[in-house]
Amino acid sequence: MAPKGQHKYSVLLPTYNERENLPIITWMLVKAFKDNELDFEIIIIDDASPDGTLEVAKQLQKAFGEDRILLRPRAGKLGLGTAYIHGIEHATGDFVFIMDADMSHHPKFIPDFIRKQKEGNLDVVTGTRYALGGAVHGWDLRRKLTSRVANYLADTLLTPGVSDLTGSFRLYKKPVLAAMIKATKSKGYVFQMEMMVRARQMNFSIGEVPITFVDRVFGESKLGAAEIVGYLKGLWTLFLDV
Repeated sequence: MAPKGQHKYSVLLPTYNERENLPIITWMLVKAFKDNELDFEIIIIDDASPDGTLEVAKQLQKAFGEDRILLRPRAGKLGLGTAYIHGIEHATGDFVFIMDADMSHHPKFIPDFIRKQKEGNLDVVTGTRYALGGAVHGWDLRRKLTSRVANYLADTLLTPGVSDLTGSFRLYKKPVLAAMIKATKSKGYVFQMEMMVRARQMNFSIGEVPITFVDRVFGESKLGAAEIVGYLKGLWTLFLDV
């Protein structure tokens, strides 16, 4: 537990075939928190990766300590939304970061999230690639268009009031995240989008900070045709629901 008066930050890192990225992102996270004298824990939620990600995570736990690296594996690939549900059950921080494990979200932005949250005692701070100076690096034109169109459709249909609805680098007050997860029905890629929609519905305060998104260096993107179709179906379902 964090000392009285000091916040503790839990990072939820869902993984699937990230054995090459996980050691680097973990080191970067530990450095970012220690350099800024912040209390933290990193919760790795591995979905039975066939590439041995969990074995790498065990070595990281030995290197950084069981109080800093928590392993909460699952029996199979069960989806992003349920990974966060599983992770928050084990989080001991009063704030929770969610981010990708493939290094597309740089921990150097963590102090910006915390600063923004403190400025207005915000319930949610979300990173944006598309406003306030945010950027994307490493994507080809097709991927950029896919993301832009996805955000445009979501913004048009759902009017969420944030500039990057499909992003997944966010900071939540833990009770807020728990309440939002309970209200959210989606389990796949639509999960992140629905979380912001529910936040507005529940009158939680939301702030944005610019981030630079960098495409993964190791491994392959999980975004394929099936995920795109699932996103469109989920978007339409969410539109009808809200």
